[in-house]
Amino acid sequence: MFIKDINIFWYIGIGLLGLLVGQFLGVINYSLTEHKKIFSVENLKKSLQILKSNYYINLIMCFIHLMILLFIGASDWVKVREYVILSPMLVSAFVIDYKLQIIPSRLTLTMWEAGIIFSFIRGLNNLNAAVEMWIGMLLGAGIFFILTFLGNLIFKKETMGFGDVKLMGAIGLFLGWRSVIAVTILCFFIAAIYSIVLIIVYKIKKKNLEEFIPFGPFIVIASFVVMFVPFNVLLNIPFFIFTLGRVR
Repeated sequence: MFIKDINIFWYIGIGLLGLLVGQFLGVINYSLTEHKKIFSVENLKKSLQILKSNYYINLIMCFIHLMILLFIGASDWVKVREYVILSPMLVSAFVIDYKLQIIPSRLTLTMWEAGIIFSFIRGLNNLNAAVEMWIGMLLGAGIFFILTFLGNLIFKKETMGFGDVKLMGAIGLFLGWRSVIAVTILCFFIAAIYSIVLIIVYKIKKKNLEEFIPFGPFIVIASFVVMFVPFNVLLNIPFFIFTLGRVR
């Protein structure tokens, strides 16, 4: 049986891999936040302990891996490998930043290292593809560095952390400069919607909104959207929204 010209056993295999990666991801998050070694006997025991509490991450990783194979699959197997490696690191960044408002440097450094390796692999067959990835890195990190610098300068406090800068640079390496622009626009759009909803909820509850909202989760969500939605579709969405569907 085949789904989009890919044998169903590939889906079963990559789904099981997602479950396994999701289980170990809980241990990685624990190790990154507690500054401990990732590969150790202690972490193996920890992995067994958090089996029940970590099931939602297991299912999310399984779903993401299946979507990678379904949407990209036979068209670009190199990209499948890239995204399979990138996706757990993105999920890890989401979870840690959401809970602790930090993105560990060890995590973003690993993303950079993996992205650089894949850029060289792509460069062996297509130099332009490698150049696009490197421009994506510079553009992603550059845009967020400027936004972070200006935000801190204007508001006299930390508006975005440099963890977001490093995260966007790493994402740019994987996705390329065109997609990193889409990620930038989309993450601010998602953040704006979330902020509006949050303000309304707090107004209804008659409470003041004083909590710090981490930006990393919005970057991660936008990255997954860009990974799975074709670029030309993303390009048409703003026109559709602002023209109320009258311009096609």
